[in-house]
Amino acid sequence: MRFAAVALVAVAGCSSPAPAAPPGKPPAGLAGFRVDPAWPKRPAAIAWSDMPGVAVDREDRVWIFTRATPAVQVYAPTGELVRAWNELPHKTSHHVKIDPQGNVWLADVGFHTVSKYTPEGKLLLRLGTPDQAGEDAARFNRPTDMAITPAGEIYVSDGYGNNRVVRYTKDGKFVKAWGKKGPGPGEFDLPHGIGVDSKGRLYVADRNNARIQVFDPDGNFLAEWKNVLVPWSIWVTPQDEIWTCGSSLTLAANEQGMTGIPPHDQVLVQYDATGRVLRVWSPPKGDAPGELNWVHAVAADSKGNLYCGDIRGKRVQKFSPVTTP
Repeated sequence: MRFAAVALVAVAGCSSPAPAAPPGKPPAGLAGFRVDPAWPKRPAAIAWSDMPGVAVDREDRVWIFTRATPAVQVYAPTGELVRAWNELPHKTSHHVKIDPQGNVWLADVGFHTVSKYTPEGKLLLRLGTPDQAGEDAARFNRPTDMAITPAGEIYVSDGYGNNRVVRYTKDGKFVKAWGKKGPGPGEFDLPHGIGVDSKGRLYVADRNNARIQVFDPDGNFLAEWKNVLVPWSIWVTPQDEIWTCGSSLTLAANEQGMTGIPPHDQVLVQYDATGRVLRVWSPPKGDAPGELNWVHAVAADSKGNLYCGDIRGKRVQKFSPVTTP
């Protein structure tokens, strides 16, 4: 499959909208983002490793899911450590989400599970069978992410092994699954992230197909947004704007057939709910403050700050919007 290239013009750590993208202008006076190198105030005894999961709750606290111990850590908007879960059985951390009731959801690609916890770390519900890969109502094969509707329904992107989306009731009862490997509507090639908006529309980061697919709550295909980037995650704001992160389009795939691995650059894109690109931002690739290295997740708080988690960079950074006169 061939993908059209997207040109990115980097200027002082930000970039102009891609010419190939749908028309759209950033809000007046909004120039880009600036890293806060003092955030967070991480205690020396608290470890970080690969940083695949980042989420923000209703109080703008930042939840991270890292491949270290403690795996779940919570930071205040000002950077102080609020909470850490020291006793959490986990294998390979992936995405984290906060549901409308404030519960915490973790996708573990090593355990083949998606789990729901209280903010204090008490297990409430587990989907999938620990340490058992499969493709049925009770088992996943390396699930990547989850989205929870205001009514509590659960959608899981069962991505690395099965190329499907699975729907459950709020009580964890299987409803249906859809998808198989392929490039067509409703097919997937590594669904790596998933989100839901206020109207129940689902957005799936179909990574190897270099697109975002949009579905209604019953799994009916609505649209695809392609030829913009190789998307790794989905974050939906209360205003139904969709942030995703990844790399610009490439034909390259690694030995496992994964597109954009290793990523040759770092790109974040903001869409509205119709697929119109609002902005494209391409920070430098690297390990210095303000650079990203294998960016895996993005989350936005109520003030428009972005939090980005890196795999190779092994960190999460806070980026604040910059305005010009």
